[in-house]
Amino acid sequence: MINSNSLRVLHQLHNKLDIGEVNWAVTGSLDFALQGMDVDGYGIDIQTDKSGAYEIDHWFSRYVVRNVEFSSSEKIRSHFGELSIDGIKVEIMGDIQKYLPDGNWEDPPDIYSNRRFIDYAGLSIPVISLESECEAYYHLGSMEKVDQVRRYLDQRV
Repeated sequence: MINSNSLRVLHQLHNKLDIGEVNWAVTGSLDFALQGMDVDGYGIDIQTDKSGAYEIDHWFSRYVVRNVEFSSSEKIRSHFGELSIDGIKVEIMGDIQKYLPDGNWEDPPDIYSNRRFIDYAGLSIPVISLESECEAYYHLGSMEKVDQVRRYLDQRV
């Protein structure tokens, strides 16, 4: 069950992003919860493209903790920013790329082809498919998450 604070913030995000031209989807633990998985605690992670990340940063500027900017680590890079809305952490990731075993960076994912919509609390929320989430966590080397998602997908069949 998604807590009321997270749901209220998700409504705020959805209402603003739904009227704009931002190509976006919920990802991470909230995505898992919206798709029926039993997960503990979560913020809100938004996956979008580069321009969408900067639009979200602009539209929610009064909530910015960290302005969107290009950020890179050993395994992942994106146009990353962070908001805090009513005490809920919202991470923004634009044109996210993962480092591949062959030494190259993957192309940013096509959010349109990797998302589906979940009807929840009167909203039609775009989320990343669990299969795509599983693949992403695999590339990040997070095998515990991969196993968790695979077990859930196997029991749904």
